[in-house]
Amino acid sequence: MDSTLLGRSRFSFFAAMPDSVTQAVSALYDAYPFPPEPMQDGPPPGYNWRWHYPSAYAFCTGRAPQLGRPRILDAGCGTGVSTDYLAHLNPSAEITAIDISAGTLAVAQERCQRSGVADRIHFQQLSLYDVAQLPGEFDQINCVGVLHHLEDPDRGLAALASKLAPGGILHIFVYAEIGRAEIRQMQEAIALLQGERRGDYRDGVAIGREIFSQLPANNRLRRREEERWALENQRDECFADMYVHPQEIDYNTETLRRWIEGSGLTFLGFSDRDRWQPDRLFGSSDTLRDRFQSLSKWQRYRLIELLDPEITHFEFFLGRSPLPQYDWSDNDQLLHAKPVRNECLYGWPSRDIFDPDYRPRTLSEAEYAFLEQCDRPLDSALTVAELLQTSSLDLAAVRQLIDQQLILLVPAQT
Repeated sequence: MDSTLLGRSRFSFFAAMPDSVTQAVSALYDAYPFPPEPMQDGPPPGYNWRWHYPSAYAFCTGRAPQLGRPRILDAGCGTGVSTDYLAHLNPSAEITAIDISAGTLAVAQERCQRSGVADRIHFQQLSLYDVAQLPGEFDQINCVGVLHHLEDPDRGLAALASKLAPGGILHIFVYAEIGRAEIRQMQEAIALLQGERRGDYRDGVAIGREIFSQLPANNRLRRREEERWALENQRDECFADMYVHPQEIDYNTETLRRWIEGSGLTFLGFSDRDRWQPDRLFGSSDTLRDRFQSLSKWQRYRLIELLDPEITHFEFFLGRSPLPQYDWSDNDQLLHAKPVRNECLYGWPSRDIFDPDYRPRTLSEAEYAFLEQCDRPLDSALTVAELLQTSSLDLAAVRQLIDQQLILLVPAQT
């Protein structure tokens, strides 16, 4: 392609694909663009705080970021659902979105054009392996549902790590093996029945649906599909992504730990952190809780994984040093910080809101008044100490607002 055309276009093509697995994955998503979310004119509904750079950065470090114009990469953007959110949630950001499938990229570009943000996004057809071709480094990288579909996830993660700026954060979503056991069985069954037609994804979807329709009603694979996945799998795109994907690698917490350690990046925590709390599994048992606390961090993760077969994926943040860490346990440090209301509160301004994890929350009158005072530009923001002079809240209540991600904190200048 003429380099002058590449310079003008928001949608670039690279002809070379690195391997047959990449070609097979690209063919699947050309046939079934994924995710198949409907398009809309205007902003997408709701939010995902993991795609809101200030919220994600604060989750990873304890403080709001200093960057006013972050560079964000959506690595494996698919049909642009995540890209659309990234653009709307980060209006000052410079955003690049890549995918190996020309078909899904075309959908992504149309989606973002209809929602009004396409002119702020650089779309490019590119394998994850080849992100070195992109200029510069990124402050936030979003890679959801992609690395587990690579033939060499180690190489893919290393490629992304090489593009993460110092102080940058990387959000990853990969599959978990225990919670997807029945899916893997059905994948193999469909492949066996397809035989030489494997790679014909429409045939694979037809065969898979025929299997489910004929299995006995009490068959475990059929029950699992009907109880857990059938609603989303009404759409062929979802069924194909789940059951006839040409490449998939599932992880457990031990293989995940080794994979992360090999990347040279720092593990910053699971972004669905409530799932990794022991109380939801151990109830009132002090014995189990005490034994749990005696384990190492990754042993705790493994135990929860073993006891909860509903864990079908891992979503987590990695980071590149230097990354500050604030826990706000120092009262003086907290009093001098400036709190800013988290923008990811659905229903604000109101006392009845959904928090960043979409859980319903009714604010007390004092909490609502405090958040109102935090809802101002940073250059006119008050410190916690100043806000508490006219509030009935105390420092313990402020720390609760921090833990619930309702406010983000900017430390005092040192």
